[in-house]
Amino acid sequence: MAQDMESQPAERQVDEIESLCMNCHKDGMTRLLLTRIPFFRDVVIMSFECPECGFKNNEIQSAGEIQQKGVKFTFRVDELADLQRQIVKSDTCIFRIEEIDLEIPAGRGQLTNLEGLISMVQQDLESGQAERRRMDEAVAAQVQTIINKLGDMVDGKTLPFTITLDDTTGNSTVEPSPNDKSQKYLRNEYPRSMAQNAALGLSGGAPEPAPAPSTSSGAQEAPGISLRPEYRAGNNAMFPAMPTNGSDLDQDNADADGDIVENQVYSFPASCPGCSRPCVTNMKMVRIPHFSEVVIMSTVCDHCGYRSNEVKTGGEVPDKGRKITLKVQTKEDLSRDILKAESCSLACPELSLTVEPGTLGGRFTTIEGLLTQVRDDLKANVFDMGDEGVQGGDSMASQERVKWSEFFGRLDEAINGEVPFTCILQDPLAGSYVQSFCAPEPDPQIEVEDYERTEEEMEELGLSDLKTEDYNDEVTDRVEVEK
Repeated sequence: MAQDMESQPAERQVDEIESLCMNCHKDGMTRLLLTRIPFFRDVVIMSFECPECGFKNNEIQSAGEIQQKGVKFTFRVDELADLQRQIVKSDTCIFRIEEIDLEIPAGRGQLTNLEGLISMVQQDLESGQAERRRMDEAVAAQVQTIINKLGDMVDGKTLPFTITLDDTTGNSTVEPSPNDKSQKYLRNEYPRSMAQNAALGLSGGAPEPAPAPSTSSGAQEAPGISLRPEYRAGNNAMFPAMPTNGSDLDQDNADADGDIVENQVYSFPASCPGCSRPCVTNMKMVRIPHFSEVVIMSTVCDHCGYRSNEVKTGGEVPDKGRKITLKVQTKEDLSRDILKAESCSLACPELSLTVEPGTLGGRFTTIEGLLTQVRDDLKANVFDMGDEGVQGGDSMASQERVKWSEFFGRLDEAINGEVPFTCILQDPLAGSYVQSFCAPEPDPQIEVEDYERTEEEMEELGLSDLKTEDYNDEVTDRVEVEK
């Protein structure tokens, strides 16, 4: 009997606290409920009501810790059903509607859907219109134009439009769907700056000296990076005995010209994105056979436990982008090495899977490892993972639950090698790679296509304004004009 009682989930209780009403300055009642939101994590829902004046207020606060990275969601609303997507907006989140350049700064936390959030903004703007008309009719007319546009968005008359949520704590979210196509739903994590950490109260106080890299006689691998045996053995050890000088980029292993030497580890001081304290970043250049050189970087913070791994391709920017199509037909194909650069998108049409550039960062692993990471990250980010697997919460619609179950079922079958599928890598910087089983001869299961980059890709990569010839003349002309 005791075991049965322990196995049952604790019943959620509502705590009631007598609070001061900020409207009439009499006593009201605040109700607090700790709950878990589907696609998110634990939050505290607060509801205040004053029986004297009828004033009501609702908001939420995150009950979890500040995440190691900030997060930015970009969501394109192109159908009425998208307005019902659940939104968790923390008190540190900035909400924007890009088409009308409307920004809602960080404020009180909200749990609602997209339609409700836009309607709240519309109502807040309307409440001050009378005062604006008294003060400045021109300003009131401009605000009224925005109010009308917001009304058209809620009614679905101005589709499509794009919203963004930018939260430095990583505690905001937009409800995803397994039916979301390319560029509709983007989730990008980013390291916080020193100023953002200070605003969140995460500054480490007085600066501390950077910890010296630990020395070891055995080979060590960067946390979270799995390499093939040939990269782990002998002189190609991922992280052999580390240099002890952590004050600057270690030049002891560089050649006479100061160039980076292949298969040597360099350490240099850095600031932890999680807590802003000093830490050490290890860097190593390795060469992938039949491809090019790549730089592997690993950062571990001894203070807060933050860990990150990055894989970046080296060399010059190629003239064209590259699209690699791999037909995964057998379980052996899942063991192929794959380098997915940060600028590369991944698509598996048979699995209804699309991973946009920047979502996973740079990864050097296998096909199986990459799909497993996508699956685990997706479950961890959008679902409640309990002992029974993916739950999604009681408030998830049954239809959405079925869709997600089918999606993860197909993904599991692909990871187990039970179904064939196509893996498409499209990299505008041509810095991604899939291992060929027939190298140096062409592999019949791999199709490589070089293509001209689009204007949008050129703009996103910053190549449109890049000038590599006669740039000194432009600088001279600008100096002369300033004189």
